[in-house]
This record gives sequence, C-alpha cells and structure tokens, in this order.
Amino acid sequence: MALHSCIFFIFFLLLKFSTTCFYARSLTEPLKGGFTVELIHRDSSKSPFYNPTKTLFQKLNTSFHRALDRVNHFYAKPKATKNTPQSVIISNQGEYLVKYSIGTPPFELMGIADTGSDLIWSQCKPCEQCYNQTSPLFDPSKSKTYEPVSCYSTVCQTLGQTYCLSDAQPNCQYTISYGDGSHSQGNLAFDTLTLGSNTDSSVAFPSIPIGCGVNNAGTFDSEGSGIVGLGGGHVSLVSQIGPSIDFKFSYCLVPLFHPKSSSKLNFGENAVVGGPGTVSTPIIPGSVDTFYYLRLEGMSVGSKRIEFVDDSLSDDEKGNIIIDSGTTLTILPEKFYAKLESEVAANINLERVNITDQILSLCYNSGGHNAVEAPPIVAHFSGADVVLDSLNTFVSVSDDVLCFAFAPVATGSIFGNLAQMNYLVGYDLLRKTVSFKPTDCTKM
Repeated sequence: MALHSCIFFIFFLLLKFSTTCFYARSLTEPLKGGFTVELIHRDSSKSPFYNPTKTLFQKLNTSFHRALDRVNHFYAKPKATKNTPQSVIISNQGEYLVKYSIGTPPFELMGIADTGSDLIWSQCKPCEQCYNQTSPLFDPSKSKTYEPVSCYSTVCQTLGQTYCLSDAQPNCQYTISYGDGSHSQGNLAFDTLTLGSNTDSSVAFPSIPIGCGVNNAGTFDSEGSGIVGLGGGHVSLVSQIGPSIDFKFSYCLVPLFHPKSSSKLNFGENAVVGGPGTVSTPIIPGSVDTFYYLRLEGMSVGSKRIEFVDDSLSDDEKGNIIIDSGTTLTILPEKFYAKLESEVAANINLERVNITDQILSLCYNSGGHNAVEAPPIVAHFSGADVVLDSLNTFVSVSDDVLCFAFAPVATGSIFGNLAQMNYLVGYDLLRKTVSFKPTDCTKM
C-alpha cells in the first residue's frame, strides 16, 4: 500500500534530503530493486559523537581500546545460551551509525548499527531512569502504530530475558544486561520502521519488534539513542525485514575518515555481491545466534603461510572467528598473532619504534608517509582467500608512525573493519555465506 508522508531523515540513512514531502511505501511483500543507505562513522563530522577538539590519532587510539572492550563482550564468560543472545552485546561501542525513524508519524533517531546485536531499541518516554540523552526521546503515545507485544507471543519468548509484571499487565518487558554493567529495560512493542533509500523514496516496514527502554544506565553515550541490531538472531532488523530483502545485506566501508565519501549499507538486490574477484565463505553456526562466525584456516605473509591455532576452542567449534563491522582492529589469539607479527616484521625494512601509549606492538617510523611497503597478507577463510593490502593491515597512529592493525588477546578472534575496508562485504542469510569483492568504496 502506498503512503504519502512528509518526513525529514528516515530510518537507516543519512541521505541528504531537505525537509520536503516524498513518496513512501508500506512494505509487506518483497521489495524489488533493493535500496542503499549511508553508514556514518562515529568519528566523522556527521556523527553526534564527533568531537572537533580531538585529533585523528586520538580518535583512532580510542577506537583501538573500544575494539579490545568489544572482544570482552563477544567472548564473555560464561558463554550466553542461544536463548539469551543479548546478554553479551556491548553498549555504544560500535563504529558505525545510522539515522532511522520509528512510529507514525516517523520520529527520527540515531543509533549504533551493530552486527554484534539483534534487538532494535531506543530510550522512550516516560523514562523512569534514563541516562542523559541530548536528543529528544521517542514518545510511544504519539505513534499511531505502536502496539505492545503480549507476554504470550512468540516474539516475546524468542527474545529471551523477557518477563511480565503481572497478569493484569500482560505486556512483554525486556531486559538487556551488558558485560560492563550497563543495562536497558523496558517495553517490547511492534511499530513501523521507515528506511530511506538511495532514490527519492522511503520504505516503511510495519510491525517490527522494538525495545522501548525506560530504565537504562551505564556507559551509554549521551549523544546516542540506542542500537540497531544487524545480527543473525530472530528479532534483528535483517531477520525481521528479511522476506522483503531476500535476507541479503552488504556494506562497503571507505578508508578511515575519507573526506568526500561515505560508507554504504545495502539491502535486497542492491546487496548482491558477485562478479570477477568475488569469493565466498560459509557462515558457521556458533554458540550465539547473533554473531556471524566464519572459519579462518590460516594467514599468509607473502609466500609464508601460518596455520591458524586457537587453543581456547574445543574440537566441535568449527567457527573460530567473528566478522564484525563494529570492531576497528583484527583480533587474534596470542600464539597465532605472535607468529604472524614475526613474519610481518621480517618482511619490512623500516625503523621499528616503541609507542608506550599504544596497544599496538608492531610500529614503524613512516617518515611522514601514510603507507608502508609491506607484503600482502592473505586471510585464508574456508573456500575464500581475502587479500589484505597495507590499507587493511597498517594504520597511522601519529604523523610519522604506522602500526600493524592487528592485536593479540587471550581468548577470541574478530575480523575487524579496517581489514574489510575497500571490500564489498555481502551477507546472504539464506545461503549462509559471507562474500568479499575488492571494491573502491569511495566510488559507490
């Protein structure tokens, strides 16, 4: 059914529309053609988190610490069960944001686009106990399409960590507890989500489960307004709108802080990744449905291949690395990382330097250059060899120092977003594959 609505910036976009009326479709059937929206890096000038007083290098250093914090949440102990996937997601630590709208009429919000979580949630009025949020809060009483979810519904029981206040109040209540002590509690409801596209129209998705948080506290940033879950669980955005987008989404991440280009998030037919240079690897079922586990068989530095080893994994855990758009660095087990770093260092003829305030251990004097002559590193996933050049493997941490953008941890592995830049990365949740295609993302 077609609806004409006058909206400003709509869900999952930062398309440069002015305040004008444009065409919106209420989508309950497959969407032909797909659509594309803009991903906003949290440190870009378009982000509400943008701090002009911080230098590029200070922002990068902060993102490195966020990456290590994120590992602790992905690999929290004890491991979450499949019924409680939300217990290990992280608060406000993703690197990319989207603008979105919920309700009728649409109410604009900005949230973390997180492939490491499922539920879409935001702070709502009336708030019993909320963290300070500089932007307005969503008021469900003003939405014509807001409908509380029943405690006895499948959606409520699927989410896990839900409860009912009493028989007299049979609406589904949710609780999300984070590893850092943060939490969000509130009402689970159905409402309309509106997504902007790369055309002059928007697409409204009715009856999408959202969390309306009324008791939220912890390390949430005051400039943010919740999380948009892109994970693999049942209540995530991509699962809920899956039939309309053929269960496909992709993204193309431009090099860090590129001044004239923005990263893109694609859905449906726009998300298909194929053609020359495309390689694909299976998504492996793991201990938490939310996360996208892949199997890394090894890495090569030039002609030297190093087989992947992770002593923390059991023999029946086939997926040994999580691909994540919200983690800056690529994180590897200590023993494997040590072998990889040693081989990389043996192939670079530059002055090595020690940076005491950095978490990255392999650093060089770049002489003011923002690139280093290094052999390509190939990530050997099951069935897919992904070639990483110096853009993916080294990062400037000061005007004259470049560091290897990988880090060791005791437990866990993550294929981070620096390694994914200038690749079109496609997720096909029906075929259970992730595909990689070398792409100049600045030209998309």
